[in-house]
Formats: sequence, C-alpha cells, structure tokens
Amino acid sequence: MNELSASSRKRYDVVIVGGAVIGSSVACFLGNNPDFDGSILVVEKDPTYEFSSTAHTNSCMRQQFSAEINIRISKFVADYVKNLRHYLGDDPRVLDLAFHSYGYMYLADNDAFADNLRAAQKIQQACGAGTQFMTPDDIAREYPFYNLDGIIGGNHNLIDEGYFDGGTLFDWYKRSAREKGAEYVTNEVVAMTRNAAGTRVESVTLLSGDVITCGQVVNASGPCAVLTSRMAGIEIPVEPRKRYTFVFAAETLLDRDLPLTIDPSGVHVRSDGAYYLAGCPPDDDHAVDYDDFEQDHSIWESKV
Repeated sequence: MNELSASSRKRYDVVIVGGAVIGSSVACFLGNNPDFDGSILVVEKDPTYEFSSTAHTNSCMRQQFSAEINIRISKFVADYVKNLRHYLGDDPRVLDLAFHSYGYMYLADNDAFADNLRAAQKIQQACGAGTQFMTPDDIAREYPFYNLDGIIGGNHNLIDEGYFDGGTLFDWYKRSAREKGAEYVTNEVVAMTRNAAGTRVESVTLLSGDVITCGQVVNASGPCAVLTSRMAGIEIPVEPRKRYTFVFAAETLLDRDLPLTIDPSGVHVRSDGAYYLAGCPPDDDHAVDYDDFEQDHSIWESKV
C-alpha cells in the first residue's frame, strides 16, 4: 500500500478521480485553458500506475471507425501527437513524439464483412481519413508476405494510423498539469456526498478520512469507473475485460513494417521495432475481477 498523502486545501473546483492518462490529460487541458482559473485536485491511489490501463496500453491510434465522431476525435489526436509542443504552449522542452504510421489492415473473409469495410471506408474518407479498400491483388502487391487464402478484401490507412510514444505523452500531461497548478495526492476516493436534490456531488471522502468539497468531479478511474460512479448513485456500463499482448522475436524479420493486421480469426499482429506484437481477446470474454491481472498463456499457445 502506498503511503497516503494529504491535499493542501479542503476545497477544489475540480476533483479528478484517477491520475493516469485520462485524468492527467483532463488536468492538463484544464490547466492550459485560458478560460479556466480554478483549482484542480487529482486523486491517484497508486502513483506507480502499475495496474492502470495506461501502463498496459499499446498506444495504438486508428481512424478506422464507423462513427463520424470517433473518426474526428482520432484525427484531432493525430494532430495533437504530431504537434505536442505547439499544444503545450511551444515549450522548447517538449520533444517530438515517436509516431509509427503504418496503419491498420482489417482483412475480410466474407462478403458481409467486406461490405462493412467498404461502407466504413466511405464514412472515413468523407471525414478526411486516408483509408483505402484493397482487393487481395492490391494487398499482395504491397505486402507480398501475407497468406491471403480465403481473404476477399481489406481496409488499410497509412496516414496518421499506427502507434506512438504514449508513455512520454503521459509524462508531459502530468508535468504540464502540475506546472499549471494541478495538485496530485496519493490517496483514494472512498465516498461521495451529493447535494439535497441529488443532482451533483458536493464532496468526496478520501481513504485518509479527509473530506474535500468540490465544484465538479471527473471520473477517470478506468475499468474501476463503475465503482467510482456508484459512490454518486450512478450505474454506468463499464466493466473490466481481459486483453492479451504477446511480444515475440522472429528468426527472419520481414523486409518492411507490418501494419497492425486484424485477421478474421480475431488475432492481431504488428511490427514493434525489432520485434512483433500480437494478441486477441479470449474466446470466453467475460468480465473479471478488478484486481485480476493474471496472464493466460494458453491463448498464445493454442490460438495466436
């Protein structure tokens, strides 16, 4: 258990529950917003972030969605990652983030799936994304190493799609948020008090016993978000599911980058520097306990 720390004051305009990448990004954006001059408290129970989603992410970025809002969000994210220094006030300390833009390759093995890819490509193209629908001949010409038996088409985008240095971005969110006045404490929110009408949270109680009054609460507690929301009497459809990533070496490397390829089986694989990264959801994809981080190696052995 990490040693609990106390906040410097008893009231904040914004209390953020969870200090990983979402919580820290909210604190960073607020702190850099000239229209916001309030106080921010970020409550994080584990400053090592060992069990956070942020520490386990592959930092992938894609624009291949079927909803316009998701595509536009991803396009903004791509611009943000490529121009982080500008977004953080042209701070000369901010270095360019590594961004490997070799895209996602969704492979279809039936007409219905291929039709869905074509329909999604039209939406993505209308939003300015660079997604192209490729025939098996197109794919073989660009990536001759694929086994395309049974594949009838695929969607691929080489523009602003791939993976980036999410760890450094997270570090800058925390640094910028702190420099703009956000306060981070090692503690845990264990209860919330609502106003008489029940329409908003008035205060949070920390594990240390401290009661902090607040103007707004941001729930940034990841897979545990429903446990946080229940303190405010709200049930949200969030539950922890397991996803697995396996990093492996190949005796012979491919002669070019491997896009993040999603096989119809559900297995995905991509280049990862001098290695390759692969994974898939479990066949029995049920919700798990919030502290269950045990790896199931049989998925690698029997499926991937």
